[in-house]
Amino acid sequence: MHAWNNPEVPQVAGSAPTLELFNTATGARQATAPADEAIAPASMYVCGITPYDATHMGHAATYVTFDLVQRTWRDAGRTVAYTQNITDVDDPLLERAAATNVDWRELAESQIQLFRDDMEALNVIPPQNYIGAVESIHWLVPVVEQLLDADLAYRVPAGADGVEGDVYFDTLAAQNDAWKLGAVSNYDRETMLGFFAERGGDPDRAGKRDALDPLLWRAAREGEPSWDGGKLGAGRPGWHIECSVIARKTLPAPFTVQGGGSDLIFPHHEFSAAHAAAGDNAELAQTYVHTGMVGLDGEKMSKSLGNLVLVSKLREAGVEPVAIRAVLLSQHYRSDWFWTEQLLAAAQQRVAAWRQALATTSNEDAAKVVESIRKHMADDIDAPSALEALDRWAAQPAGSNGDGAEALRHGIDALLGLKL
Repeated sequence: MHAWNNPEVPQVAGSAPTLELFNTATGARQATAPADEAIAPASMYVCGITPYDATHMGHAATYVTFDLVQRTWRDAGRTVAYTQNITDVDDPLLERAAATNVDWRELAESQIQLFRDDMEALNVIPPQNYIGAVESIHWLVPVVEQLLDADLAYRVPAGADGVEGDVYFDTLAAQNDAWKLGAVSNYDRETMLGFFAERGGDPDRAGKRDALDPLLWRAAREGEPSWDGGKLGAGRPGWHIECSVIARKTLPAPFTVQGGGSDLIFPHHEFSAAHAAAGDNAELAQTYVHTGMVGLDGEKMSKSLGNLVLVSKLREAGVEPVAIRAVLLSQHYRSDWFWTEQLLAAAQQRVAAWRQALATTSNEDAAKVVESIRKHMADDIDAPSALEALDRWAAQPAGSNGDGAEALRHGIDALLGLKL
């Protein structure tokens, strides 16, 4: 599947230090390259959207964060392999399509295109591999069949709807040297059960070997889309196996960074790692990186709550995408925060001040600012400090002939994705 158009990223003299990121799985920061391989290739998988509604600010914060990760790696001279999925068949999508009397495929495509437009407007570098769940089913079916053959998956009896053939992952049997329950999340069982029920799991499903076992293959139901599942029978994939298989097919094992919102730590990232490790006894990723939640008026911003600030609506209202991106960079990626009109107004003022200061920037000042930005970005993507460095530069008295304007403009674009 096509992602979106690649922005032109300027070349900037010098290079970034080795990027360090906070790893959720270990609870500590770590370098994203071995000390003796600073320019080794890097790889990243970021979980994509379920396309039943437009891009809200929580989405934007996540994808801009991992755009900064990619920019920092590239600035250090590293090649980057980046994969992102689209969960283009799932219960929320089917439910929204039914509620609005729209074909689910048309709804998905319209929202995927809107997402593309938003990402392009926000100057986000696209993934090389942009893969939908539907187009990956032919990869996924043999993997689930192998798990069944190895007794790491099992079929459950018919549920209340009388349908047989649902396939579940045997969480306890699948544990090995590469993955044990809690390896990614470090949650206790009570916390896991709470999140599992809240985030798409079915702990009370009769016939499961363990309440936390996740669905791998949903047998065909009347009125739902389904595909040939070989020995599995007709049906469609579960959520976690989708990302696990796509990552394994497109990236090295283990890849450098698994990224997403903090609401994906459990069960999604936990079980994506579990499925991969069960297949080849190898870790899925070296580093698990999670963004905080974005809220509005004291509540988490989510489609289910309906309290969304949409990138597309702001753009339609005439808000410059660079100002939206500046708001996102003003909050540390791991923090939970609330979108406000005051934040947007402050970002617009900042952008105006930076543009004005460019006209009187010397080459010497440009080099100092670029190096300051590089230092902060390598420090666990400390974008707020990078913006504060820009503020200090912009507040300096004018007086130069502006011979450093182009160099600094290119540096701000390449490193922060802010087009001034």
